Amino acid sequence: MSTDPEFDVLIIGGGLAGLALSIQLNNSGYKVLVLEKDNYPHHKVCGEYVSMESKAFLERTGVPISLMNLPVINTLQISDTRGRVLNTTLPQGGFGISRYKLDATLAMVAQRKGVSLLTNTRAEDVQFAEDVFSVKTSNKTFTARMVCGCWGKRSRLDTKFQRDFIKSQKNALTNFVGVKYHIKYPWPEHLIALHNFRNGYCGISRVEDETCCLCYLTTAANLQESGNDIRQMERNILTQNPYLKEIFAHADFLFDQALTISQISFREKELVQDHVLMLGDAAGMISPLCGNGMSMAFHSSVMAFDVIDQFLQKRMSREQMEIAYAKRWNKQFAKRLDMGRFIQRYFGKERDTSLFLNAMKLLPFLQKPLIRATAGKAF
Repeated sequence: MSTDPEFDVLIIGGGLAGLALSIQLNNSGYKVLVLEKDNYPHHKVCGEYVSMESKAFLERTGVPISLMNLPVINTLQISDTRGRVLNTTLPQGGFGISRYKLDATLAMVAQRKGVSLLTNTRAEDVQFAEDVFSVKTSNKTFTARMVCGCWGKRSRLDTKFQRDFIKSQKNALTNFVGVKYHIKYPWPEHLIALHNFRNGYCGISRVEDETCCLCYLTTAANLQESGNDIRQMERNILTQNPYLKEIFAHADFLFDQALTISQISFREKELVQDHVLMLGDAAGMISPLCGNGMSMAFHSSVMAFDVIDQFLQKRMSREQMEIAYAKRWNKQFAKRLDMGRFIQRYFGKERDTSLFLNAMKLLPFLQKPLIRATAGKAF
């Protein structure tokens, strides 16, 4: 294998973490290639709420958030399965923007700056030998000094790497199904809601162009009970919550069919696998009800950039880089993920959700600390 690879860094996955990392590396003069299996723009299953901790970073990266006329969200509403509701202020708040718009904007910034971005290109295999990576696609093999895995919640490469979360038995943290729509509905732009239903919860918030993101998470068992028919599940289970009944009855659904993803896992994941640094959802997923997965993707790109930069400048060995990244990631995100898993246990179960909301009403001083525990500071 050649000791002079074509690229300094090859990034698999052109989502939030991958594109943000590519821009930072390119700004520092590194030769970067991003492989993205889809084209831009495209929709993804995502809650499409970005906490304010990311705003300054995105502005520095080249995404003019302040000029995009996006809805500013500062209030959280939670209902239990019967529609009993809690409203609370979001201490930091956030803004709504679709992945359709945000990913495409980041891709445009990356390409304008000179990042090599190949769309409709799937990485099929990754090999590491003699301190160089080779990444195989359907028609070419690329070489790089570093490879980063930014492929999202689940990929064929997770199976090839035999990652532990893929091999694990199904349990309370695995085998979820995500469903997303864009809808037209008269929803207040300052409000994000989480409406519970049996074994799941549904979020709604505004994004750009007076459109709402409606995205829900449920168990594979719920879908199987409904004959694997999403519409039937929505009619029979989701609309038992009166808020969801109202939305599904009167919203104008803009997609021809639901956007879905299956086999979602919230188990812990390896941060470094066969010398590949994992970022974003490939490194670990926070429960969607916490609403900070998009910011975590951006923040992980900042941490990865710092250690990769030191490695490429030969101020760190590869082993030191991998250890430093894992330590920084865990310091920043491990407690946040644990809190997300803890809170998620109380959602989607009629009795537990009601008890949780009642406790928050009786002990309002706990609301802000719980919310803050699932968010971070500006970076």
